[in-house]
Amino acid sequence: MKLAILVLSFSFGLSSGLNINFGLNKMFDVFGYTSNDIADIIEDVPDTRADPLPPPHDQVARMARFIAHNSDWAALATIATREPIMGFPFANVISISDGPLDNSTGVPYIYISPWEISARDLSHNNKASLTMSLAQSGYCAKMDYDPEDPRCAHVIITGEFIKLEPESEEEEFARNALFTRHPIMPDWPAGHHWFFAKIDIQNILILDWFGGAVTVPVQDYFEAKP
Repeated sequence: MKLAILVLSFSFGLSSGLNINFGLNKMFDVFGYTSNDIADIIEDVPDTRADPLPPPHDQVARMARFIAHNSDWAALATIATREPIMGFPFANVISISDGPLDNSTGVPYIYISPWEISARDLSHNNKASLTMSLAQSGYCAKMDYDPEDPRCAHVIITGEFIKLEPESEEEEFARNALFTRHPIMPDWPAGHHWFFAKIDIQNILILDWFGGAVTVPVQDYFEAKP
């Protein structure tokens, strides 16, 4: 949760023209904090979940769903639309949810502002990839797996970034999915024009064992139980 706040502060810095006087004070005000001392920030809702165990590595569709459902954030890759890196790949960290803890859909939902640096890229080219890893949980550290170790599985979901229809049933589901997993989101300022979106999945790659990454058919992914 704190990580998402700091990443979003980066995007707000860009929206203000990289003004070096933008400052942390303003950022903390935006996100509802009254102190500029990072040590004073206390999580509103502590995460007391125990890390669940992943499925067997040969059940690749289940593993992909497991990682997607148990990830609260992902690395979002877009194609940059600004100088001096126009046309280069650009990776950012973004908060996600595929559903409440008791209801996995496999669809990565996103709550984002059009001011966010990746949203600007996506407004020009909506093709994107999301990378999520077991390293986000305590599993890999517990097993002494480096994040690059194939046994510390990660999934790369590629597709198109789609803005959800306002007041639709799917938008309401995304709202519940994201706000239950990221309870500070409802307090973010309405003036930044946040909206709900998803990745319409076209391709899934997973690396969860030795021998190289494998493609998970999209239909198998959605039919699997995480």
